[in-house]
Amino acid sequence: MNKIYKYFAAILLTGALLTPFAQLSAGNKDRSGQAGASELLINPWARSSGWGGANIASVKGLEGLFGNVAGTAHTKGTELIFTNTQWLKGSEVNINAFGLTQKIGQSGVIGLGIMSMNFGDIPIRTEDLPEGGIGNYSPSYMNINISYAKAFSSSIYGGINIKIISEVISDVSAQGIGIDAGIQYVTGPRENVRFGITLRNVGPTMSFSGDGLSIRSLLPGQESYFTLEQRSADFELPTQLAIGASYDFYIAEMHRLSLAGNFVSNSFNKDQFIVGAEYELKSYLMLRGGYTYEEGITEKTERTTAFTGPSAGFTVAVPLDKEKGSSIAIDYSYRATDPFSGTHSIGARINL
Repeated sequence: MNKIYKYFAAILLTGALLTPFAQLSAGNKDRSGQAGASELLINPWARSSGWGGANIASVKGLEGLFGNVAGTAHTKGTELIFTNTQWLKGSEVNINAFGLTQKIGQSGVIGLGIMSMNFGDIPIRTEDLPEGGIGNYSPSYMNINISYAKAFSSSIYGGINIKIISEVISDVSAQGIGIDAGIQYVTGPRENVRFGITLRNVGPTMSFSGDGLSIRSLLPGQESYFTLEQRSADFELPTQLAIGASYDFYIAEMHRLSLAGNFVSNSFNKDQFIVGAEYELKSYLMLRGGYTYEEGITEKTERTTAFTGPSAGFTVAVPLDKEKGSSIAIDYSYRATDPFSGTHSIGARINL
């Protein structure tokens, strides 16, 4: 019965992989720019972003919190990551991310991830003082991820991730909640064939509220004031459906070459095709690169994103205890952009 279940899951995932290619589209152009909380589309982790997030099917450990939450089920003990990202270098936007995954029981893994965006100090300007000079404010965007994943068998992994979303400026804020869910299927003689599917950023609409949407005015002909509060329009979350596959080639037990590809269907942006490759030398050194394609990305006049497609990165790892498999590693990634000087991420990872 277990074999039948595995084969059925493989057929189901393969069919899901092929469906988008039979009905190609370029995203929902009519709704472009209508979603909010676009920071949910930013991958803050240095390892997976180094090949454009092409590893939906093969992501393992904590970085699955963004790519495919099912991948967190591969955590063997405890994993911690801290990453700093210079987002669109030159824009002075920084992203800090911290995460922790912990194995519980025989096959369960819980996870916690926090991503914070810092936009720096922005001068306060008003109609009366358009040049500022009355102080600064610092916008703050934060996402908190709480996840649970489980290995249902040696081949099937699944998980769910709940996101708490907060966007705050000086006098206006918005809060919301989103959910991710994902599945990975692993097969092959050396577990080297992988399929994955994940649905991200599903949740109710959000809206802004606060004193910044209120106006205090004097009643005509009277000495009393009244306050008029405006209502902010609701906005939806940037929902995504991502489907991917990967294949690992092992050479002489010391080398691994992985090829991976994804199709990402965006509700409010153009659909994307992502391909990538990763080379590993005995778990000590990893080199990776990827390319993200969407309609018009090769033409500057047609491109609707700052990202031009290429990405690259590396990992250097040092084992701490070979028997337990514990290690410490440094991850780095670069994503090409135009304008600005690219997006750079560097992270420290500890596996215990």
